[in-house]
Amino acid sequence: MLTDSDLQALGLTVRLAATTTTILFMLGTPLAWWLARSRAWWKQPIGAVVALPLVLPPSVIGFYLLITLGPNGPVGQFTQSIGLGTLPFTFWGLVVASVFYSLPFMVQPLQTAFEAVGDRPLEVAATLRASPLDTFFSVAVPLALPGFITAGILSFAHTVGEFGVVLMIGGNIPGVSRVASVQIYDHVEALEYADAHRLAAVMLIFSFLVLLAMYVWRPGARKGA
Repeated sequence: MLTDSDLQALGLTVRLAATTTTILFMLGTPLAWWLARSRAWWKQPIGAVVALPLVLPPSVIGFYLLITLGPNGPVGQFTQSIGLGTLPFTFWGLVVASVFYSLPFMVQPLQTAFEAVGDRPLEVAATLRASPLDTFFSVAVPLALPGFITAGILSFAHTVGEFGVVLMIGGNIPGVSRVASVQIYDHVEALEYADAHRLAAVMLIFSFLVLLAMYVWRPGARKGA
């Protein structure tokens, strides 16, 4: 059986992943649309910045976020000036870090899906006097739906599996920042291998189900492609 602290860590992990994925949908969708449609010269540098978490060690991202969000950083000074304190070692600090770390897992599948839509459906909608906003929600979004599903699944799962970034920004505070990956680390450090096995098995099963769902929803999966 999972311990109370394990269940608390799992609940916090699900809450973090759900919050992060929701924010990423709101931020990543317009960014992916712009990257898919823009011909500006700064498109490639911005795309490279979005993809940085794919190659940077989590400790590097966590370190710079800790400096930026800390009491002497620009964001930390701003949050303190409006009475919010500092974000490190809080749940919302974890959310900010997770949004940065999981951003490419939202943006890249959406960008690919929007690029696959092509110009023709959008041009047809324009000839029918559809506004750009109506064209986006009535044409682009439905055609890119598999990309939205993939992006949501990957972003949620990637947030669940975070360790280095959340440990740097959130520390190890029960009920506040101790997520499932950190809880497993604590069990191993305390030589509580049976508890670590049980929680790790839950994470393993979850990861398999996530990948299974993504392959089931993959375009062409039901046609044997």
